[in-house]
Amino acid sequence: MLRSMYSGVSGMKNFQTKLDVIGNNISNVNTVGYKKSTINFQDLLSQNMSSSGANPMQVGLGSSTASINVNHNAGSLMSTGVGTDLSIMGDGFFVVQDPKATAPAGQYLTRAGNFTVTAAGDLVTAQGYNVLDSGQNKINVSNFESFSINRSGEVVGKLANGNEQKISIGISTPENPAGLRKIGGSLYEMTNIASANGLNVQTATTANTEIGSGMLEMSNVDLTEEFTEMIIAQRGFQANSKTITTSDEILQEVMNLKR
Repeated sequence: MLRSMYSGVSGMKNFQTKLDVIGNNISNVNTVGYKKSTINFQDLLSQNMSSSGANPMQVGLGSSTASINVNHNAGSLMSTGVGTDLSIMGDGFFVVQDPKATAPAGQYLTRAGNFTVTAAGDLVTAQGYNVLDSGQNKINVSNFESFSINRSGEVVGKLANGNEQKISIGISTPENPAGLRKIGGSLYEMTNIASANGLNVQTATTANTEIGSGMLEMSNVDLTEEFTEMIIAQRGFQANSKTITTSDEILQEVMNLKR
């Protein structure tokens, strides 16, 4: 069989995967805190035809997916006016805890700051996960008469006696954010690739970042870029399918030699 046919198949598979990545990015264009993904290709092993010449004579055997990376560039901010809607203006992630799991299990990272306060006074995500402070304890505001969140990431609560109490929101800054694993729900799971020291929770000030209250970080997906990449993927898919069609026509001519 012709090598070009198998090369064309590998190319079609890769561009199909590229379209899958693009489609997921576009579907999350309005998802709070979403970070887009990008895909890179690499060539497969080349077959040596001859080593008698000055330079190697090789024929490539197609392509494969090299990596699918997450772009953690910041998205634009949208003002909501809701005090519990938070955005990280800089590097880092909020740390949340699955209430059904026992710490340190069930702890995840997120950039989606659309938080709410439950009837019990817990600050939680849209999925009901507890937002943790810098000491990895859940944040509870039930004993406050009122509260606000400043740019230093502190929940400043006013007590009944008029005194103030501050709770620092926990921020984690892994060394390699691209190494985090997406698990759905705008959540990331810590991996050894992302941070060799595991989940390191600190204050926003220590993390050298700020917290915006009353605003949310939107998706960093650029539709213009995604549609351009979609055109490239579509044409690449068509070109590889043409390679397969041409190879089939050549094989048909070979079969006709017997006629």
